This record gives sequence, structure tokens and C-alpha cells, in this order.
Amino acid sequence: MTPQELRAFALQLAEEAMVTIAGAHASPDQSATKVDAGDWVTPFDKAVETQTRDRIHAQYPGHRVVGEEFGADADAGGDAEITWYLDPIDGTMNFVHGVPWVAFSLAAVDSQGVVAGVVADVYRREIYSASRGGGAYIDARRVNCAAHARIGGGVFLTEWSRQAAWSGMDEYLHAISAEAGATRIMGSCALALALVGVGRATGTVLPGFYNPWDVYAGALIAREGGAVIAGRSGPAGDVPLDGVMAATPGVADKLLKLWSADQ
Repeated sequence: MTPQELRAFALQLAEEAMVTIAGAHASPDQSATKVDAGDWVTPFDKAVETQTRDRIHAQYPGHRVVGEEFGADADAGGDAEITWYLDPIDGTMNFVHGVPWVAFSLAAVDSQGVVAGVVADVYRREIYSASRGGGAYIDARRVNCAAHARIGGGVFLTEWSRQAAWSGMDEYLHAISAEAGATRIMGSCALALALVGVGRATGTVLPGFYNPWDVYAGALIAREGGAVIAGRSGPAGDVPLDGVMAATPGVADKLLKLWSADQ
């Protein structure tokens, strides 16, 4: 299968998931928590993950799935040609409380790294997607990252480390605001990265806690849209899992310096 075929299949799954999530109405009294009181899970997280796993296994029986709610396939070894990383609802805290900033995130990973990915912006009814070497898209429209060459006037996204500030976060946010950049913490790592690739944010820095299913698809979309992907030590060839930055080329060096100064 080609990267484009994997992207097309992932788009189908994202459409199905988006219908399920958008039609659902979660609430705190119908939901539960996992690691702490801010780590929500709803019946819809589990339903979407089950639905997506079943569709992947039906289409590609030899592929492996690793999801937020049910982990890795129990009967799958580590030598599968493709492993799918799935976050059925990225932004469950928002979802539970009715805040319309929620994503479905799915990435296909092979021996070379992330090969295809989708991030569905559920309440905008848009799907951001990419395949390795094939560019970034909003639905069927090819897009690119913004051409900003300075911090001032740009939108810069980050996320809490779980529900806490990451080390150096206050200093980083102050440095962005001092140059007239706008910072936002919205509640979805997947959307934060993808928005850089599709030209809606200038940069994203995620130095705190996250899982592969939170970032794989969004980082591919950012890269294929023309953004620079970097880890703590500089530009990265794949997706760093100990801190990741996505930024337009014009501000990438400056943003990395601002982040690195506070590590």
C-alpha cells in the first residue's frame, strides 16, 4: 500500500469518527477519570476507538493498532508492517464540558516513521491530513504553513503537561508576549501541531507530557505543510517524544532559541 492509500483510508475513518463524536453529548456525571481528576474518559472515547480498530483490522488484518483507551493489540507482535496510533478524542476534557475544541487523531507508522496521518477538527467539520512526501491538506485542498517571518502578530500554541505547567513555561510565554506574539492553550496537542502545517498558527511548542498518538499525525501534517519540526536539541527527522516544536521556517530558529533558553 502507498502513503496516499493509507491517507485515503485514514480520511474515511476520520469522517466516521467525526460523525460519532459530533453527535454525542458527554457530561461529567456520565464519564470517568483515569490517572487523575483531569484525565477524563467517556463512553464515546471507547466507542470511537473500538469502531476505528475494527475498521483497520478488517481492511488490514496484519496491521497493529495502539490506542489511548485500549493500548496495543494483545495478539499483535512488534513486527507489523504498519502500526496505527489512535487517539479517539484528543481533548476529552473539552468534550466532557462542552467546549468545542476536540480532535480525532490517527497516524500510520512504518519502519521509516510516520507515513500518513489525519487530525479531524470535529466541530469545524474539517479534516487535516498528510502523507509522507505528499503534502498537507484541509479536506481535499492542498495547503501550506504560513509565511510569517517574525514572532510579532503570530499565534503560538502550547499545552499543559497533563494539567500542570512545564518547566520554563512562564518564561517562554512571557518571551512570546514580549515580542507581540499571541499564545494559546486550547486543549489538543494534535490540533496544535496540525494548525501550524495548514497555515493557521505560526508555531507550537510541546515540551511537557504527551503520548505518540497525541502528536504523530499532527507533526506529519505540520512537516508536510512546510513547517520545521524540532526536538530539544534541534531539527528532527521524525517526531521527538521528549518535546516537540513545529514552526514556520521564518520563525523556527527564533522559537527554538526561546524554548531552549528556558530548558
